[in-house]
Amino acid sequence: NQGTIAILYGQLNGMLLPAPAPGRVFPPTFTHQGVTHPMIQPNDTVTLSFTGKLDTGEAFMIVSPDEPLTVTIGNLELPPSVEQALLGMAVGETKKIRIPPDEGFGPRQKELVQVITNREMIDKLKPKPGMILSLKTEKDGHELMVPATVIRATDSEVEVDYNHPLAGHHLTYIVTIIDIRH
Repeated sequence: NQGTIAILYGQLNGMLLPAPAPGRVFPPTFTHQGVTHPMIQPNDTVTLSFTGKLDTGEAFMIVSPDEPLTVTIGNLELPPSVEQALLGMAVGETKKIRIPPDEGFGPRQKELVQVITNREMIDKLKPKPGMILSLKTEKDGHELMVPATVIRATDSEVEVDYNHPLAGHHLTYIVTIIDIRH
């Protein structure tokens, strides 16, 4: 009869996690109440649900458990801080992760706020603050249609913002792990 000695190497939700037995091959797992749970590691395929929120508490994106997102850790499908925070999580675990603007939609750029004085366009579109317009712009010799948010509008000019609406915001993700495949 061969016994096993558990060496503690960390905690997950207050549960002590045993180190792998000598010669044991990862993936890492922990056992709680007789059930063995895999833990996320690089290159795992992870299915998750999440709610993305602004600092105001307003939700900007919801991925429900009924229609979850599946990603591969390390493929840069998520912001780096989010991927890093997921490492070591287990199925059923929920974590709150806050990321800076640089990892989200970037900082706000003042030069992307412009005033348009094209009277014909103003008369035709009748823009109002908050409207999203699709405007033509040129980049590298190619014409592109780019969304712009109307900030201010008068009869003679319209101030628009080409920044992404979430640019400059810290983003908080409340993530729940649904499945892990090694």
